[in-house]
Amino acid sequence: MEHTGVNSYRFSLSWARILPKGRFGKVNRAGINYYNRLIDALVDKGIEPFVTITHYDIPQELEERYKSWLSPEIQEDFRYYADICFKYFGDRVKYWVTFNEPNVAVICGYRTGLYPPSRCSDSFGNCSYGNSEREPFIAASNIILSHLAAVDVYRAKYQKNQGGKIGIAMNAIWYEPFSNSTEDKLAAERTQSFYMNWFLDPIILGKYPAEMHEILGPDLLVFSKYDKEKFKNGLDFIGINHYTSYYVKDCIFSACEQGKGSSKTEGFALTSAQMNDKSIGEPTALAWFYVHPQGMENIVTYIKDRYNNIPMFITENGFGTSESSYPTTEYELNDVKRVEYLSSYLDSLATAIRKGADVKGYFVWSILDNFEWNHGYSIRFGLHHVDFATLNRTPRGSAFWYKNFISEHKNLAGISYAQV
Repeated sequence: MEHTGVNSYRFSLSWARILPKGRFGKVNRAGINYYNRLIDALVDKGIEPFVTITHYDIPQELEERYKSWLSPEIQEDFRYYADICFKYFGDRVKYWVTFNEPNVAVICGYRTGLYPPSRCSDSFGNCSYGNSEREPFIAASNIILSHLAAVDVYRAKYQKNQGGKIGIAMNAIWYEPFSNSTEDKLAAERTQSFYMNWFLDPIILGKYPAEMHEILGPDLLVFSKYDKEKFKNGLDFIGINHYTSYYVKDCIFSACEQGKGSSKTEGFALTSAQMNDKSIGEPTALAWFYVHPQGMENIVTYIKDRYNNIPMFITENGFGTSESSYPTTEYELNDVKRVEYLSSYLDSLATAIRKGADVKGYFVWSILDNFEWNHGYSIRFGLHHVDFATLNRTPRGSAFWYKNFISEHKNLAGISYAQV
């Protein structure tokens, strides 16, 4: 990493590696030792550890005992786990992310069933159990309160002495109205509220977005008076994982075919990267991923304006390719499309910064090819190619480009460049 010129590295802890049975069992010292070695190695190289406490995974024990995020008991477990992380690693870790993309974890785990624990209703996916109309909101409220519990522990016991900061990383999509109609513009705002603001508004503003209250009414879980007392200074920074943009079409005042976003639980707004043969950008190897560079400036500016320019980090941004798309490894190492993507998105980010967005850093996803969730090893995001048979690592053209970019732009508004 130091050869690329970065000054920070983002990685995620595994909850189950540290506490295999949650608060119902012992701390796994081997897991603690593993992360201590990693953190020490980074610090020794002058690289800042930027640590995510949980990245979708959870000890199976908690799912079996009380269905994890569907129970308020999880809040106590997460508080306990976060406390252990701060205790053992906080003397060297100065940037903490409580959750990576909780909106994705909730939607894929409890609405569509694509991710564990794979719960959904028949109309949303193929699951053996679940309720897509209710369970996502239960899980979300417990995640929000768990985040606030971790922040409370950090502020009360560790932050003053350790001098770090704590935030949350959201998957952030830019939603573009399909037309200039008032209905589509309102639908785009509504979609943002049902996707990202769903989590950030309670943590920062102390309440769910108005659009969610209007549509969901009593189906939206309310926070107790005791809970609302925690909604003060709920984070130090916002992490933004941004890759792509979508069109949005209103489904309240307009006829709307069935599709992603069109249901009540999603806000009655159809989302798609292609509508009426109109594409928002160039397609990629991933069905959900289209290239739309201006979305970076737009989403950063949106977050700046909505949340009073709280400090931001771009905690993920990168370009994935399919291994099957390249005839040879040598051809695949010359990743021109990745360089074009990163260059255009960073240029868009620079525009937002020049207009006043308080962006502190940028992390490219990712330093190495890795296991990309339900795509496995078939999709590659790395600046470095990994031969999964031998584990040999070879820098792609994008690695050299990124190093040069950092060298030439290191003084851009004080932003730091890093890898995840």
